[in-house]
Amino acid sequence: MKKILKYPQLKVIFAILCGMMSFVPITNAEDEAPPAEATPEVPAADEPEDPVADYKELLEGQGEYAEAYDFFTTSMLWTVIAAALVFLMHLGFATLESGLCQQKNVVNVLFKNVFIISIGIVSYAVIGFNTHYPGDFNGWLSFGSMIGDLNADGGNTWGYGGLALAMTGYGDFIFQAMFAATGATIVSGAVAERVKLSSFMIFAVLFVGIAYPVAGSWHWGGGYLASLDVAFKDFAGSTVVHAFGGFGALACVLVLGPRKGKYQSDGSIKPIPPHSFPLAAIGVFLLMFGWYGFNGGSVLSAEPGALGLVFTTTTLAACTGALGAIATSWLTMKKPDLSMGLNGILAGLVGITANADVVSVGDSLLIGLIAGGIVVVSIIAFDKAKIDDPVGAISVHGVCGIWGTIAVAIFGEGFSMATQIKGAVLVSAFAFGFAFIVFYALKATIGVRVTEEEEDRGLDISEHGQEAYGE
Repeated sequence: MKKILKYPQLKVIFAILCGMMSFVPITNAEDEAPPAEATPEVPAADEPEDPVADYKELLEGQGEYAEAYDFFTTSMLWTVIAAALVFLMHLGFATLESGLCQQKNVVNVLFKNVFIISIGIVSYAVIGFNTHYPGDFNGWLSFGSMIGDLNADGGNTWGYGGLALAMTGYGDFIFQAMFAATGATIVSGAVAERVKLSSFMIFAVLFVGIAYPVAGSWHWGGGYLASLDVAFKDFAGSTVVHAFGGFGALACVLVLGPRKGKYQSDGSIKPIPPHSFPLAAIGVFLLMFGWYGFNGGSVLSAEPGALGLVFTTTTLAACTGALGAIATSWLTMKKPDLSMGLNGILAGLVGITANADVVSVGDSLLIGLIAGGIVVVSIIAFDKAKIDDPVGAISVHGVCGIWGTIAVAIFGEGFSMATQIKGAVLVSAFAFGFAFIVFYALKATIGVRVTEEEEDRGLDISEHGQEAYGE
C-alpha cells in the first residue's frame, strides 16, 4: 500500500474512493433480505380445470351483452372477409373475359374491368348506397347522397342494424359496394371486342351509379317488391344482380350488333375461338371461390347453421351445373365443350344465388343441373338468333338468373310463383330499358362501335396503343 501511495495520482484516486464509501449505508445481512412471499396455492391434482366456467366468468365480467357482442364481432369479421372474396370475383371476371376473347383485345378487356370496379365503388359511396337503402320512401325512387358517418355507437356495437344485421355501418357499405360493379362487368363481357371504350365508360357510370341501386332498392331497400303481400325472395341476387346485368347486356348487344365476320351471308356461324382456355378456366374457379363470399356473406351474420347450408348448396349447384352443361353440350354438339362446362359452373352458381338459404341439399343438386342444361340451350339459341355474346354472359347471368328466381317458388316453402315472376320481370325489364335508352343515345351521338379497321387491328392497339403480350 505504501508503494502505491508514493504516486500522487493514485493518492487522489484513493481519497475519492474513500469519500464515496463514507456515504454508503452499512446494513446487516438480515436487513437486506426481502420479505418472504406467500406461497401460491397449488390446486389439488384431482381438481381439473373447467374452461366453461372460466368462460362464463369472463362473460359476466364483460356485462349482460357479452355473448351478443362476441357473436357480433365474429359476424363482422366474416362480413369483411366475404367482402374481400366478392372483390376477388372481379379478378375472376377479368381473367374469364380476357381468356374467352381474342389476343388482340386482352388489354381492352382488362382496362374495362379496372375502370368498372373503381367507378363502381366510388359511385356507390357518392350516391349508390343511400339510394339502395333509402329508408322510408315511396317504394320506387329515392336518390341518396354521399355516405356519412355510419359508425353508430362508435362503430363497435350492434347499434347500426341490430343483431339481425350483425355488422357495422361501414361493414355493411363495403360488402354491398363489392356487388355494385357486377352489373357493368357482366355487360363488359357481352359487348367485348367491338365496343368504343369512351362510350362504354359513360354507360358503366350510369348503369352502376343510378340503375343498379334504384332496382336494388325495390327489393333490399324496402321498396315495392318487399311490400307485396308475399314478399319477393332473392337471397343474394339471382335477379337483382345477375339478371339485371344479363338483360342490360342483351340491350347493349342488340344496339351494338355482332362482331365482324361472326355471321356469314349464307346464314352460317363462324366460330371466333378464344385465345386462352387456361385463363378462362382460372377465371371461373376464381369466381367460384369468390361466390362463397357472394352467397355466404349474404347471410349477414356468422350464424353457423345458415352458413353451413349456404356453402353446401352453393358448392353442389356449381358442380351439377358443370355436369348438366357437359352432358347437354355433348348431346347437342356431339363433343364435350370446355367453354360450356365452364359456363355450366357459373350457371349453377347463378341459379342457386336466389335460394341458397331455403332449399335442401337435394334441391340444390337439381337447381344446378337444370341451370347447366339451360345455359347451353340458351347460348346456342342466342347464337342462332345472331345475338353475339363472346362470353355467354346473357345466358349465364340473365337467363339462369331468372331460373334461380323462379326456383325459389318451386323448391322453397311459403313463396309465391306470381311474385317471383313479377320481381324477375320487373327488374330485368328495367335493366333492359335503361341500358337500351342509354346505349342508343350514345350510338346516336358519339357512337358505340369502333370502325371496321380498328376492329380488325384489335382494340388493344386502336384504343390503347398497347399489346397484352410482349415478344
